[in-house]
Amino acid sequence: MKHSLFINVCIFFVVLKASAANTLEIELPPCPDNPNCVSSQAVPESSHYIEPFKIKDSSKEAWITLKNILNNQSRTKITKQSESLIDAEVKSLIFRFVDNIQFRLDKKTGIIHVRSASRTGYSDLGVNRKRVEEIRKQLRVAGVIE
Repeated sequence: MKHSLFINVCIFFVVLKASAANTLEIELPPCPDNPNCVSSQAVPESSHYIEPFKIKDSSKEAWITLKNILNNQSRTKITKQSESLIDAEVKSLIFRFVDNIQFRLDKKTGIIHVRSASRTGYSDLGVNRKRVEEIRKQLRVAGVIE
């Protein structure tokens, strides 16, 4: 009896830990108060909100296409990637400021969440929003998102 209780408790914690890891994998950091950040996980009524990418058919194909788009963008470097996350850095042309852009794939919902934010400064003059919308346009042209 004691052994089965111990085994059940161990299984519970393993499942709980796996569930928490999955949740953390698709969570993006919140945007700061500065207007130089957009996120698909921000409150929809906020100025930071941007629509996530809605995958048409294959999440695998959309993910590969997204990586190819990022790899072909000038001054963009993927710094971390897995089956469900991409973190990249983008340097501005003149002042060489670095922005972070992050993507999280939620296979269950067929959504790619995105966050793009400046590391420094207060305003970005809409650069991060324009960047995300340009990536959205390229993914649509490739036929992998709605």
